[in-house]
Amino acid sequence: MANLRVTNYSAMLPRDRPKFDAPEIRRWRRRLLSWYDRNRRDLPWRQDRDPYRVWLSEIMLQQTRVSAVVEHYRRFLRRFPTVQKLASAREPAVLAAWSGLGYYRRARMMHAAAKAIVKQHAGRFPGGIAELRALPGIGRYTAAAIASIVFDVPTAVVDGNVERVLGRVFGSGLTGEGFWQAAEALLSRKRPGDFNQAMMELGATVCRPRRPLCGACPVRPGCRSDGRAGEARLDSRGRRIPFEDTDRWARGRLLAALVAGDPPPALEPARRERALAGLERDGLLVRGAGGEPRLP
Repeated sequence: MANLRVTNYSAMLPRDRPKFDAPEIRRWRRRLLSWYDRNRRDLPWRQDRDPYRVWLSEIMLQQTRVSAVVEHYRRFLRRFPTVQKLASAREPAVLAAWSGLGYYRRARMMHAAAKAIVKQHAGRFPGGIAELRALPGIGRYTAAAIASIVFDVPTAVVDGNVERVLGRVFGSGLTGEGFWQAAEALLSRKRPGDFNQAMMELGATVCRPRRPLCGACPVRPGCRSDGRAGEARLDSRGRRIPFEDTDRWARGRLLAALVAGDPPPALEPARRERALAGLERDGLLVRGAGGEPRLP
């Protein structure tokens, strides 16, 4: 893939965004990757680049916090150490090993994907984006994460953490597909997997939804928030926004309604669209020809 420059995406970014010419992009990448090399968390799925382990972690981390995943991840690997073991298992055993993580459809889709990998790819994970997205339960984000982290494919990822970082860097004018375009423009082609993990790590540990640590941010220079990132979480009276008013809450309620077959919660149209887009990005739902959401 040819190198991409931010000027290719000028129409996708806010007009009053910080200046990001080619030299500044290189400095931005260096600061971020240097910070990540020094500060990345010692997580079990980062011990190697085994595609099965990376895939398992990405599926478990959908709608679930890292702290809740680590022990479940280790226990699941002890029970199913390879994709072949998972593919040959019976569904009740897979669901039992998944117990405690919730959203059991993720486990069912993962089980189906393992069978497809064994049957269609001789037990080897495909390295291409299109082939990965053809597997059950793997959406745009998960395919890009696996491809970049495991196979060094130069493709960007956008999850909730990355979206928050980019939104604060570029300001509220960045929306929808613009997040993906901005992430692609900033991506390190030499270290795509590390860059993507660094962006997610930054959002999870520094550029947090509540009480962000702007003073510790390695890419604060040029950021639109400039140390004021936490203000976006307050209403016009300076009160903290309740969790029920966040997009994360909306995603959880929409997914729960789809799983239960219940009517969806009443949401403001723009918020509903953001929540649906996030679930679709994570491979947790698909949309029909008319745009209606359904489980994959």
